[in-house]
Amino acid sequence: MSPITIVEGRRLSLTNLDKVLYPETGTTKGEVLHYCTTTADALLPHLHDRPLSFLRYPDGPEGQRFFSKNVPPGTPAWVQTCEVPHSTSGPTRQVLLQDLPALVWAANLVVELHTPQWTSRAPGLADRLVVDLDPGAPATIVECCVAARWLHERLAADGLEVYAKTSGSKGLHLVAPIEPTPSERTTAYAKRLAAEAARALPDLVVDKMTRSLRPGKVFIDFSQNAAAKTTAVAYTLRARATPTVSTPVTWDEIADCTAPEQLSFLFSEIAPRRERHGELHAPLLDPDRARPLPKAA
Repeated sequence: MSPITIVEGRRLSLTNLDKVLYPETGTTKGEVLHYCTTTADALLPHLHDRPLSFLRYPDGPEGQRFFSKNVPPGTPAWVQTCEVPHSTSGPTRQVLLQDLPALVWAANLVVELHTPQWTSRAPGLADRLVVDLDPGAPATIVECCVAARWLHERLAADGLEVYAKTSGSKGLHLVAPIEPTPSERTTAYAKRLAAEAARALPDLVVDKMTRSLRPGKVFIDFSQNAAAKTTAVAYTLRARATPTVSTPVTWDEIADCTAPEQLSFLFSEIAPRRERHGELHAPLLDPDRARPLPKAA
């Protein structure tokens, strides 16, 4: 019989808590749930009012993995949802994780958490710009850091404040709070930025997705700004060999990075980092920090 727990007045049935999800570290589902609950105060603000896409991996990263955007069957009636427009298929309903009980419910499904750059209050109107730096082997996050420093300066020249986090996989995400801007224009700006970086750093950066161009270089993926795309949210666990987390990092850490392991963080390292650095991405939640996106030249 699955244990029943009460979270802020909501009854939740938690399943298979002793199940090992990450064999390499022996990490159990119970430990994953504990991480999500103890990190909720940092994680939930980045999820608030943003329709969720789940990458589910119920049997661990080595098992079946599948994306889910629609509200999963059996979702409790008290979990909030919202209608999301789609240009081809018509509107769908997606989950909103607005509070701790909903987060624990989602964590029990074993999921990565991915959100768009807009909120349910204004679909398709981005309030964040994201740049995904993806290294092609043998390049690593070390090369991403070099590209990130260039992008940091370039975005600052356009008046944008930029915050960085590891993807929790191989690369980096750069995020800037922006005044509400149509996703099409945000994507166009990010595309121009990626092309400019490729011209400035031709031996390091590519702005085309073509696989043959990417070995040894950093692909700047601008497409995650599109209204239909999503990005792994800060503090989400990833479905990797070990329980790594998409972790906010400082620009000093990026400048000092000389080896990939310096910017790879397990879930057990997040609480000490928060104590040491505070909430590095808190400015993303402050509407007064948003800046206008530059107009096209």
